[in-house]
Amino acid sequence: MDTTTLAAPIATAESVSPTWRRFREAFRRHPTALIGGAILIVMIAMAIFAPWLHTIDPQQVFPIKRLRPPSATSWFGTDMLGRDVYSRAIYGARVSLVVGLAVALLSTLLGLAIGLVTGYLRQLDAVVMRIMDGLMSIPSVLLAIALMALTKASMGNVIVAITLAEVPRVVRLVRSLVLTLREQPYVEAAIASGTTLPLILVRHILPNIVAPLLVQGTYVCGSAMITEAILSFIGAGTPPNIPSWGNIMAESRSLVQIASYLIIFPGICLSLTVLAVNLLGDGMRDALDPRLARRM
Repeated sequence: MDTTTLAAPIATAESVSPTWRRFREAFRRHPTALIGGAILIVMIAMAIFAPWLHTIDPQQVFPIKRLRPPSATSWFGTDMLGRDVYSRAIYGARVSLVVGLAVALLSTLLGLAIGLVTGYLRQLDAVVMRIMDGLMSIPSVLLAIALMALTKASMGNVIVAITLAEVPRVVRLVRSLVLTLREQPYVEAAIASGTTLPLILVRHILPNIVAPLLVQGTYVCGSAMITEAILSFIGAGTPPNIPSWGNIMAESRSLVQIASYLIIFPGICLSLTVLAVNLLGDGMRDALDPRLARRM
């Protein structure tokens, strides 16, 4: 019997199982990451199945039901126009999650591409990093407000504005990691053996920056959701006709003393979602970090 044919699947199974074992061990050692993942799954499910979970149309106005406190018929109460806050909060999850995930993905990809090139090619490092330093000198919220002032209010423009504000931070992280990794013996050996630059970046450098980049992506996602809420709160974010947690709180800020529930419930949803993303990112970092894996 040919033993090579039997060894291949066994080797494949053994090569895959340690990764899942690290994930399982990381979540076991850090139950807060499991809690964060569960909360995030609930929020995503709530956003996906919003049309089936809401009680009434979130845009429907009932003047005779205005400013009613939470009850069995209206779980989160009604706002100054009689709209159901529970239905609007469920649809608001869609805006925050779409903005947060889109900004995290776009800023991570752009920051990864720019950071890899600038960190390895010193000819571009001085020019590109001075541009990044200039962008980082402006607070991300102010930069997003300035970018939104040049365009009309829409979800797409909000994503672009927040992405441009978050890219410099990802670039600096990737660049610092590349500067360290390029001096490692295995990278120098690859250069000496004639390995091409793209192959060095993909095979030797990129796998070693996945874990910190993943954690940074979770922070960017949470920061983007908070920034979107701030932009909507001051009227520079999504249009008022789109229910979002920032818009709900903005429309009710003048009524906080007589109807505090109008701000409390959307604020709790936003805080729980951001906390869940950060807890999940910490757990995945522990699972993907080789040094922590060796300790486990």
